[in-house]
Amino acid sequence: MGKYIKEYQNKLRTPDDAVKIVKSGDNISYSHFAMAPPALDEALSKRADELQGVTIKGICSMILPKVALAPQSFIYYTGFFSPIERKLREKGLAQLIPANYGNTPIMARERYSAKTNVLMIATTPMDNNGYFNFGPACSEIRALCDISEKIIVEVNDQAPWCLGGEQETVHISEVDYIVEKSSPLIDIPADIPTTEVDRKIAAIIAEEIEDGACLQLGIGALPIAIGKILADSDLKDLGVQSEMMADCYIDMFEKGIITGRRKTIDRDKMTYTFALGSKRLYEFIDRNPACAILPVDMTNQPARIALNDKTIAVNNAIEIDLYGQVNSESSGMKYISGAGGQLDFTCGATLSKGGKAFICMSSTKEINGQRVSRILPYLPLGTAVSVPKTWVSRVVTEYGMANLMGQPDWIRAEMLINIAHPDFRDELVKAAAQQGIWKRSNKIS
Repeated sequence: MGKYIKEYQNKLRTPDDAVKIVKSGDNISYSHFAMAPPALDEALSKRADELQGVTIKGICSMILPKVALAPQSFIYYTGFFSPIERKLREKGLAQLIPANYGNTPIMARERYSAKTNVLMIATTPMDNNGYFNFGPACSEIRALCDISEKIIVEVNDQAPWCLGGEQETVHISEVDYIVEKSSPLIDIPADIPTTEVDRKIAAIIAEEIEDGACLQLGIGALPIAIGKILADSDLKDLGVQSEMMADCYIDMFEKGIITGRRKTIDRDKMTYTFALGSKRLYEFIDRNPACAILPVDMTNQPARIALNDKTIAVNNAIEIDLYGQVNSESSGMKYISGAGGQLDFTCGATLSKGGKAFICMSSTKEINGQRVSRILPYLPLGTAVSVPKTWVSRVVTEYGMANLMGQPDWIRAEMLINIAHPDFRDELVKAAAQQGIWKRSNKIS
């Protein structure tokens, strides 16, 4: 720590002392994902009897935000529901801030969202030059540092130092208080079981990927299935330009399939704005010069995404209607997640030379023990539209792929019906006819 030791000691507080800076009516922002600040959150929650009208904003918190359990004092918002936050939402204890993930820094800097009085962020330990690293959650944190009245850092010696070169640190001179809390990051197993449906969809997508393609994959069984296929392929010089760094990339990198050599921007780097996964993943990104964490307005800017040729964006959906409107975040009026960066990458990949944007889903799902189609005549009342029909191109189920881009309504309907589960195709045809978007005379040969 060198010359900054004295300043560090002067700013060091217990969590309980540090959160005394918060006043009734303040707006608080937390760091995101695996880097939510547990000690500061717990300390703030203990002040519930003293405070009123305090708002707290996070994104996809991997810890239970205890402040949310005291709604008489705290109002908790999130930009994307994690499984934990989803349960809070069901109890009326968390609300969504709708936004494209890539827009969140400008929302902060241009004050589209409420002014942040106190920023509470988990970081790595300070380096010899006085900098704290944001760890695997760069996101919009630097923008929040720039506009927040007060900054408290929660130093976690178990967080990886994520290299980037663009807005991944805060200097001690900007920090008001420091607390220390050693906390293991959430460990999400990389060996999530894949189903036959996952593997069929993955195989369809893998066939569309060429040498030199630039990947955006997420978390879950489908990216794992795609990663396994690609790791065993003879593809060369794949790149990564993603919002999320996940376990599915590691084997491909270690086998020499991912090199980034053909990228137009951020060449030789796997770029991302947050990481979420296993302990192996956090160890992989720790001071790894092959990885570059960047602010989300760089990773998720469609025009910047499009600068890399052959960008491949793979995103999951909950359902799609016969017009091509995609819902990836709600079940009717019940929110499950949020918009995230799906539209950002769908647009970016579509604009990329040779790029391809995939919307993926199994053809059916179960609701209350009954199997229903994910391809619907129209989206149910109150359903969010995550990707509008004007940006949807390749839709994939286990029954095939439909490229809707540039097609009229009746052809879109026909193509989607052809990749629906066979048990639901007849009723979808009838619905399309009733809606006036399909006639038997229009049938594709």
